Parts: sequence; C-alpha cells; structure tokens
Amino acid sequence: MHTVIRFLKNWTLPVSMTMGALAYLIGRELPLSADSKASIVGGIETLQPLLLFVMLFVAFCKVSPKALKPRRWHVWLLLTQCLLFSVCCIVLWMYPDTDARLVIEGFMLAIICPTATACAVVTQKLGGDSATTTAYTIMINLAVAVIAPLMLPFAHPHEGLTFLPAFATIMKKVFPLLMLPLLLAWLVRYYMPRFHKAILATRDLAFYLWAIALSLAIAITVRALVHTTESMWHVAAIAGATLVACIFQFAFGKWVGSHYGYRMEGGQALGQKNTIFVIWLGYTFLSPITATAGGFYSVWHNVVNSWQLYKKRVEG
Repeated sequence: MHTVIRFLKNWTLPVSMTMGALAYLIGRELPLSADSKASIVGGIETLQPLLLFVMLFVAFCKVSPKALKPRRWHVWLLLTQCLLFSVCCIVLWMYPDTDARLVIEGFMLAIICPTATACAVVTQKLGGDSATTTAYTIMINLAVAVIAPLMLPFAHPHEGLTFLPAFATIMKKVFPLLMLPLLLAWLVRYYMPRFHKAILATRDLAFYLWAIALSLAIAITVRALVHTTESMWHVAAIAGATLVACIFQFAFGKWVGSHYGYRMEGGQALGQKNTIFVIWLGYTFLSPITATAGGFYSVWHNVVNSWQLYKKRVEG
C-alpha cells in the first residue's frame, strides 16, 4: 500500500490524465439514459469551476499582496502573446479562405490563452516564486479580456461581435474564477488570521485539488474529440499546431525569464495555460473544432509539467 501511495504522489499528473480519459471512455459504454449522461456532464461542468475556485483561494492565501508586483520579464511575455495573436488574426483577415485556417486558429488560441490558474501551484511545487507567476496570471487575464475582443473580429468576423459585448462576456468568465478567490484570500489574510494560518498548514491541498480538476478537464477533452465531426487530418493538424505552440512558449518563457533570474517561472507563466478558458473561447467566438486546441494543449503542457516534476524529484 505504501508503494502505491508513493507512486500516486510521484506521478499525480499522469495518473490524473489517464483516469480522466478512462472515466469518460468507460462511462460512455455504461447502459445509462441520455438524460442521466447529460446530468453527469452538467455536474462535472458545475464541479470543475468550484474546484478551481477553492484551489485558487488556497494558493492565493499563500501569496502576500506585497509580492504581486510587475516584473520586466512580465512585459516581454505580455507583448509576445498579444503580438503573435494579433499577427495571426490579421493573417486570417487578409486570407480568409486559406486552407490553413484551422491550424492558424488553433495556434493563435494556444498563444493568447491566459496563464493557468494552477500555475502558481505548480511553480511552488517546483520550488519557484509563485508570487511572480500569480502576478502574471492576473495581468495576462486582464490583457486577454481587452485584446481578444479587439482582434477576434478580424480573424472570425460575424454579425454582433463587437468590442464591448465580447469584453463583457470574457470578463464574466475571468472575474469569478480569478479575481474573487484573490480578493477572498486577502480578506482572510487580514481579518481571519487563525483560519489563514490553518490554510497555510495545508502543504499540497491546492495541488491535489488541481489533480482532480485536471481529470475532469481531460474527460471533457476526450468527449469533445470523440464527438467531433471533423476529419482526422484537421484534428491532427490542430494537435500539431498546439504542440509547436507549447514547445515554443515553454522555451521562450524560460529564455526570457533566465535574463532576469526567473527561468523556471518564465517558462511556467508562458507555457502553462488555462485550457478550459481556451476551449470556451473557441466555442464562443470561433468554431467547435478549433476549441479542441485547448484539449490538445492540456495534454502537452501537463506532459511538460510531469517531466519537470519528475526532474525536480530526482535532482532532490
């Protein structure tokens, strides 16, 4: 039993991803009615944001507000994400009928996707400065709320897609899952010190909550891939585009961060993404097939994180 527990602790992320995929594949074969399956999906969609909210609250309780200050490397990463996304949108505006549309859309979603809410958790697990990645998470989410509604009409123009409605739609998605747990954590820090101290005593609670949320995210991803009506060539092309985006962002983030003494933090801030958000962004503003970019990226960046955690554990 001790060996099993140690294995689960050491390989939490791969186990979570595997369990999520298997849970969906087994569940779809069970003799359940369509209404029952719809209820299960609805329950998962309700549970997932709640898990993320609690996870973020726990993580933010461990970060002092004074530590959330902008850094120079934050600016370079922000400019990189916004510029690459804007270039892709302009290319699609200039060549609306290009055969590479799905690949470009998948790539640009993987680029502009804001930093994962779990980034601070993984950064802390890797021994880095979680405050710097938390600060970047807040900044890039606010930047995406502005740049996405400004540029998406160029990439995918359709009637009714104007800045203010799109901005309001994105902020409704960003604010409850990012700003509310941050504000609540600060209130607890200053007005409920005993409760705050008890939260600080929980070492890996946020990490394991994220592992559960990851299983649910992978289950939803597999469901989307199973039900897609697009050809496997299109799906494979999007998978390839997101893989390139993932490798580039981890590498470039580490390169930029290394110039300021934050190599690992820079890689995590740029490479680890809020894939649930990008799936929603694809469905809401682009197309269902493009939304699979978030699912593929979820696999890629968690493979990278699993490898980094393994190296950290081996190196001691």
